[in-house]
Amino acid sequence: MEEKNVWQPPQYDLSTPPSIERTLHITPDPHFVGNFPRVAKWSPDGSNVLVQCENRDFEIFELSDEKTLDSPTREFSQPGPILDYIWYPTATPHDPASFCFVASVRECPVKLLDASDGRLRASYKIVDHRERQIAPHSLAFNLTAQKLYCGFEDAIEIFDLSRPGEGTRLHTTPSKKSKDGLKGIISSLAFSPSYSPDECFYAAGSFSPIDCNIAMFSDATEEPLMYVGGGPRAGVTQLQFNPMKPHLLYSAYRGCGTGLVYSWDIRSDVGTPLEIFQVSSVSQAKSDVRTNQKIRFDIDMAGRFLSVGDQVGNVSIFDLQTRDEVGDELHTFPSDSRFIPPVFEFKAHDDAVGSVAFHPFESSLLSASGSRHFVDDEELDASDDDLSDTDADSLPHPDGNSHSRPEESDARRERRHPVTLDSTLKLWRFGDALNKRHF
Repeated sequence: MEEKNVWQPPQYDLSTPPSIERTLHITPDPHFVGNFPRVAKWSPDGSNVLVQCENRDFEIFELSDEKTLDSPTREFSQPGPILDYIWYPTATPHDPASFCFVASVRECPVKLLDASDGRLRASYKIVDHRERQIAPHSLAFNLTAQKLYCGFEDAIEIFDLSRPGEGTRLHTTPSKKSKDGLKGIISSLAFSPSYSPDECFYAAGSFSPIDCNIAMFSDATEEPLMYVGGGPRAGVTQLQFNPMKPHLLYSAYRGCGTGLVYSWDIRSDVGTPLEIFQVSSVSQAKSDVRTNQKIRFDIDMAGRFLSVGDQVGNVSIFDLQTRDEVGDELHTFPSDSRFIPPVFEFKAHDDAVGSVAFHPFESSLLSASGSRHFVDDEELDASDDDLSDTDADSLPHPDGNSHSRPEESDARRERRHPVTLDSTLKLWRFGDALNKRHF
């Protein structure tokens, strides 16, 4: 009887391609033709998906057996660009008090929003020395969900959710002019899932393209415990610990780090990556594939697989158990990191896959696609050359009028609007038909 009650993590059958269980579509925006989903995150109970869209909207898809809509059930528009967001760690619609998420919107206080109707529950202000409102670029709850960590330029603001008031500021560098510490915008925060009775450990990454732009911290001290190096000279876009092996840290980068996920064992040499997971589109590329678009990876609940998309619409899955380990014994790693190819890869979209997310309880993977394309670049270049002699006539005259035709100017501006080739979200099922929904 006891064995039947033991929870088993989802099993992923990688011997056959996954099937599309559902295709989701964000709401069309007539004022933003090139809209697409940037990031999609499952709620902790796996019943809802919260999507950040390019047009500054949050959209929530409610996925259950009874409701099969492929469009969002709720939309929450924001007054500015969305920098980051995170679900409350125990969020579920079955407990209305916990069903909420935190959002960072440019030039606004950090918002705690109700996921059922979008109303503002609470706000947390971060103000700089010029009395300007600061919106953090990264958000993270500590393991007990009692504190909210917010990363911004050269600092981390920590809010105690059990009491109102201002947060506590942790400076990651002594001063603007100092070369010490973790400098630049703190672009990612991640807590190690080890429930230490005394302290919690977390990693912070910076957008600054320097050698050691990741630091390990403890909530018991203000000084960094160590710096993690060996990655590319590029800005950190995401940090995540292995759910079952809290000593393994993974990081993604933008720019020259596109298509690569680095890993370190923080118990040993943190100056050299343990492994580097490389998508096939990078190893086979004959041209530069770097991009500043954030490409989010994810690790399944059992800590067995890592998944990440790429710029050409593929989704790659890596086996995280390729390295043999014996108990908890520390290993001496070679000076050269191993490049790990994917164990499985499939074509998911017709555009860049900017976000993937494993379902917390099922053998499913959610992928979100979209990026900005200027498909008429060549036409625009030719048009600009043809009209170069008449551009001066389009400048405003002293009387405030312009001699250019309005329809011509409107047409040229319209052609410059970016478009997307695929702006869908897809839910992929990996075999294991015995899995049933848990909500």
